[in-house]
Amino acid sequence: MPHVPQIRIPATYMRGGTSKGVFFRLTDLPEAAQVPGEARDRLLLRVIGSPDPYGKQIDGMGGATSSTSKTVIVARSNQPDHDVDYLFGQVSIDTAFVDWSGNCGNLSSAVGSFAVSAGLVDPARVPQNGICTVRIWQANISKTIIAHVPITEGEVQETGDFELDGVTFPAAEVQIEFMDPADEGEGEGGGSMFPTGNLVDDLEVPGVGTLNATMINAGIPTIFVNAEDIGYTGTELQDAINSDPKALTMFETIRAYGALRMGLIQHLEEAAKRQHTPKIAFVAKPADYRSSSGKSVAASDVDLLVRALSMGKLHHAMMGTAAVAIGTAAAIPGTLVSLAAGGRARDAVRFGHPSGTLRVGAEATQVDGEWQVKKAVMSRSARVLMEGWVRVPGDAF
Repeated sequence: MPHVPQIRIPATYMRGGTSKGVFFRLTDLPEAAQVPGEARDRLLLRVIGSPDPYGKQIDGMGGATSSTSKTVIVARSNQPDHDVDYLFGQVSIDTAFVDWSGNCGNLSSAVGSFAVSAGLVDPARVPQNGICTVRIWQANISKTIIAHVPITEGEVQETGDFELDGVTFPAAEVQIEFMDPADEGEGEGGGSMFPTGNLVDDLEVPGVGTLNATMINAGIPTIFVNAEDIGYTGTELQDAINSDPKALTMFETIRAYGALRMGLIQHLEEAAKRQHTPKIAFVAKPADYRSSSGKSVAASDVDLLVRALSMGKLHHAMMGTAAVAIGTAAAIPGTLVSLAAGGRARDAVRFGHPSGTLRVGAEATQVDGEWQVKKAVMSRSARVLMEGWVRVPGDAF
């Protein structure tokens, strides 16, 4: 019986923040996959090992969680004053679907390092020792990200003593700036950070009730609700949510009605095809709890508690883009995030998540009645885990 041989494609497997993904240079992809479309999606699905009805992604590079079912494509930028273009694809685990609707904030921290190592940044801009400022155009959402990549002896420095809750081992610190993070594209607010025009809305969710909700477009479209309004404390770990099918259905229902209210979808059933955005999160005032690693987090360690879901499951730590939304909302008095953090204006916030704590900074100003945030800042780390080639059957795309 004739068979189709496998082909190999240059790729790098990287951790960025609390996520992992397969990174490609655009020009290394097969020609048919160098442009958006079915061939690209089918290729990335096969690389990651989806769709997998077993939910394990055994026959691919995915790790069977939303944090590890990710792909990145990087190219030299045609945008003025940018080094590279960065495109993120969130690969569904059990369905044949790649979601291109948003960014991954965690993997953003690896893009600068990958770009330097892959020769995509002008060598004249890479110091022998010091910090290389990589100007990244985030192509999914048309935003600028600045990555401050440490360089030692002309090479990207990956090892160090920076510790990040949710990541087992320390590494080199990479500071990331999300410039002008408010979404300008979608929603009935016509480009407003708050697409409904309100800091808090009454969101009617059939079968759940009417919930107070802050719906914000910053970093990634996010719906925040109060933990106590849906029967939680904000100290929950993954098993408390992910092992409860009724809870997951409730959160997806809230997310779908929030997406409709934000103008991200026109019909409720469209939410199933837009799994990556918006995110759904719940907030609470500070409280003592024990993180997933067994580390004690005291109420005095944080300004508030946040738990967020990604691709239908509670995230083990916090999505980087959702952290941008948290920092932005915390900087604006009157949002549910700000109220949970004490209600005062602040330019940085430390929040508790299932794996520990994270600090994110953002400065908000009001101009002609509209809230604006020039940038949000956080520190992450990144590391190459493996590099070489991925292999896929030649007829996979």
